[in-house]
Amino acid sequence: MSLIQATRSTFVATMSVAVLILAGCATMGAAQPEVQVKQRAEAYWKARAAGQAEQAYEFTTPSYRKVHTFDQYKMQFGKGASIKGVSVIKVDCEAEKCTVRTKVEAAPALMGVSVGTIATHLDEIWLLEDGQWWRYQDI
Repeated sequence: MSLIQATRSTFVATMSVAVLILAGCATMGAAQPEVQVKQRAEAYWKARAAGQAEQAYEFTTPSYRKVHTFDQYKMQFGKGASIKGVSVIKVDCEAEKCTVRTKVEAAPALMGVSVGTIATHLDEIWLLEDGQWWRYQDI
C-alpha cells in the first residue's frame, strides 16, 4: 500500500468516525428537551414534597413571577395532603411546550380518618421561555 493510499484510508476512517459521532449528538439533541423537562419536573416536585415552596416557586415561568408574589403562589397550596412520592411518567414536547404526565402519591389529612396513600396522575405544562423550561402555573 502506498503512502497516498494509506493517508486516504486514514482520512476516510477518520471522517466516518466523525460522521457517526455527529449523528449520535444529533440524536441526543432531539431528545434533549424531554430530558431537561423531566429533570426540572422531578426537581420541582422534590421541592414541593419537601415543603420547600420557595424553591418550587422558582420553577414557575418568569412571566408568572412578575405577576404573582411568592406569598400569592404559596397560598394556592394548603396543608391538605402530604406528598409521599412523585414520579414523572412521560414527557411529550413540541417546539416551545412540553406536557408532563406525573404520578403523585399523597396521604390526605382528614381529621380522625386515615385513608392511607392515594395516587393520582397530573398533566402539567412546561414552557420554554428565555432559553429555559418553566412550569406553567395557572394565573
